Amino acid sequence: MMQFRILSFPTVLLCALLCAATLSSAQAKPRARDLGVPFDGTPGANNAITDVKGVEVGHTTLISGSGKLKVGEGPVRTGVTAILPRGKDANDSVFGAWFTLNGNGEMTGTTWLEDSGFLNGPIMITNTHSVGVVRDAVIAWKVKRGETDMEGYWWSLPVVAETWDGYLNDINGFHVKPEHVFHALDSAHAGPVEEGNVGGGTGMVCNEFKGGIGTSSRVLDAKAGGYTVGVLVQCNYGQRDQLRIAGVPVGKEIPEHPAYGEDVGSIIIVVATDAPLIPTQLRRLARKASLGLGRDGSYSGNDSGDIFVAFSTANPGAASTKGVRDLKMLPNDSLDPLFLATVQATEEAVVNAMVAAETMTGIDNHTVIALPHDRLQEVLKKYNRLAK
Repeated sequence: MMQFRILSFPTVLLCALLCAATLSSAQAKPRARDLGVPFDGTPGANNAITDVKGVEVGHTTLISGSGKLKVGEGPVRTGVTAILPRGKDANDSVFGAWFTLNGNGEMTGTTWLEDSGFLNGPIMITNTHSVGVVRDAVIAWKVKRGETDMEGYWWSLPVVAETWDGYLNDINGFHVKPEHVFHALDSAHAGPVEEGNVGGGTGMVCNEFKGGIGTSSRVLDAKAGGYTVGVLVQCNYGQRDQLRIAGVPVGKEIPEHPAYGEDVGSIIIVVATDAPLIPTQLRRLARKASLGLGRDGSYSGNDSGDIFVAFSTANPGAASTKGVRDLKMLPNDSLDPLFLATVQATEEAVVNAMVAAETMTGIDNHTVIALPHDRLQEVLKKYNRLAK
C-alpha cells in the first residue's frame, strides 16, 4: 500500500510515480472472489465502478506517525478519494440523485442535485472534519483548469461526503490539504481501482474489522440491454456480530479483537451506470443500495451516516442551456435488472473493501485487525459456501 504526504515535489512527476505504484498495488491484492467468496451476477472486466465507461477514480492516502495522539501532529491515517463521472477532462454534467438511509453524516451539494437532477463535477469522499477543505479545493481545482459551468459562470456546489476516522486518525489535526485534493483529482484513472486502506478510506473501520474503499460492478445480459452498473463504497459502519458474507454469519464466527462493540460508523455508496436513466429513476437506484448493505448485515444504526448517490453517464449534453434537449430513458418496467445489479454490486463492494484492507494501528495505539483471509475461507467452507 502506498503511504505518502504531498511534499514540494513536481506535481506531474509525483502523480506519475504514485499512480504507477497504486495501480500495481490494486492489481496485486486478492479480492473476495479470489478467496472463494460466492457472489451472484456477472462483473465487468475490472469488477469496479470504472467498468462504466468514462468513470475515473483517484486517491490521496496520508499515513504518518505512531503512538500517542498529539492533535495537529498525528498519528495520521486519512485521505481523500475522487470519483469523476465523465473523467477529469470533461465538463458535462450527468443526471444524478441521492438518498439517505440514515442521516448521521454529511454529503454537500445535495440540495441542488435534488432540485436540478444534475451532478456537475466530481464526487469526493474524505473524513468528517475535512469536508470543508475538500469542498473548497474542488472549486479551486476547477477554477485553475479554467472550467466554468455550462452557462459560463464561475459557480460550483461540489458533492463531498464523509465518514469518521477518529478512532485511528488525528481527525482534529486537519491533515487533508488542498494539494491532496488536487492530487486525487489529477491522478484519477480508469481501469483497476485501489481498495482497502487508501484515499478517504485509509482510517476507516467496517464491522469492527479494518474497512475502507471497495468497489464492484455488474454487466446485464443482452436481453436486459447489456448495461453496466458500478458501485464504490467507503465503508466505516457495522457491528462485528452482525456481519454476514454470502449469507454466512462470519462476524459471529470470528469474534476476536472487536473495536467498538456497537454500530457507530457510516458508509458512503456511489452508484454509476451507463443505462439511460432520469433523476427520478436514479433516486430509485440509489435506494436499492440499502438492500445490498442489508445482505452484509447492516441495520443502519442510529449513529451511522448511510448516504448514497447515483448517476448515469448516458444523455451527454443534457445540461446544455440552449434549445430543446432530446433525451433517452428506459421505461420503469425495464429497471428490475438494474436494481438487482445495484444490490449485488453493493454487497460485493463492501466485502472487497474488507478483504483488501490491512491491519492498522493508529492514534494511542488503537489497532483494528484486517478480516483474516484464512479464517474467512474456513467459515465459508464450514457452511458449505466456499466457491470451488
